[in-house]
Formats: sequence, C-alpha cells, structure tokens
Amino acid sequence: MIITISGAVGSGKSSIGILVAKKLGFKYYCIGDLRREMAREKGISLEELNRLGEKDPSTDLEPDKFAEEKGKKEDNFVMVGRTSFHFIPKSIKFFLDVEPKIGAERVLNHSRNDEKYKDLDEAIEKIRKRRESDKLRYKKYYNLDVFDKKNYDYVIDTTNLTIEEVADKIIEKIR
Repeated sequence: MIITISGAVGSGKSSIGILVAKKLGFKYYCIGDLRREMAREKGISLEELNRLGEKDPSTDLEPDKFAEEKGKKEDNFVMVGRTSFHFIPKSIKFFLDVEPKIGAERVLNHSRNDEKYKDLDEAIEKIRKRRESDKLRYKKYYNLDVFDKKNYDYVIDTTNLTIEEVADKIIEKIR
C-alpha cells in the first residue's frame, strides 16, 4: 500500500506523514525535504528555488521523478509531496487542508531554518506567494492543479485537529 499526502502549507503534511508511516511500519519519503536539500546545495532559499522553478523545470522534475520511481519499485510507504499523487497514481491520495491563518501560524512557530518569517502577516503573504508559484509551475509543467480536491481520495481539514487525530483519521480511511 502506498499513501500520498499533499496539501496546503502548514496543514501538517510532514509531521502527519511521519506519524502515519511510524504507526503502519512503513517507510517515509518527503519531496519537500528533497527540494530543501536542492536549495541548500544551490546556496539559495526554498523561496528562491520556487522562483527559479518557474523558469527551470529541473527543480520540480528531479524530485517528481524520484516519486515516480519509488511508486514503480517500492510498496508500503508514505510519500509527502504536492504532486506525489499524480506520479504515483496507484496510491491512496490524501489532501490536507488548513485555514490560511492557522497554517501560517504553524509555519511561523515551526523550527525549519529555511522558512523563517518576522511575523504572522509576512508568513501569510509569503505562503500565499508560494502557493501561487506552486500553482504556476505545476500547471505549466504538468497541466495539473494540485489544489483541486477532486484529485484526491480523501480531504481532511486539519485546522482544528491534532497531528495524532489526523494520523488516526488517515489510518481509519485506509482500513
């Protein structure tokens, strides 16, 4: 069984994906981690990598190829990534949503070094720009709207739920 998790920034995709994989005894992969590593190797921020990706498809094609290959060669894993559901069509596809302000608060309070914001307003604005960049790139390269909830088997609003509650809902749905 392969579970793909996509969703809004700040919806808890990574934390929930890790917990679901742990509870099921599955491997865990995160496309965002791969893209953050690409940005570090280039000496740029994730935001700059996204802007570069609007002109240079390799910033998306490389991680998406990784997802596609894992989907063809492995089983029993959780893959977190905005386009993973598309590249692993046989997966059980989840979209995690969150109210934008709550998502921004979560990101603002998270310890990722590459996503620091001075305040909530800046976080909301930069996350909005990030979403626009994602939409632009995925539409341009794949003719795909990753935010269209019709692409998914299940949609879960994480706004008022804990990581544990969302992980349990995912496991309940797949069983």
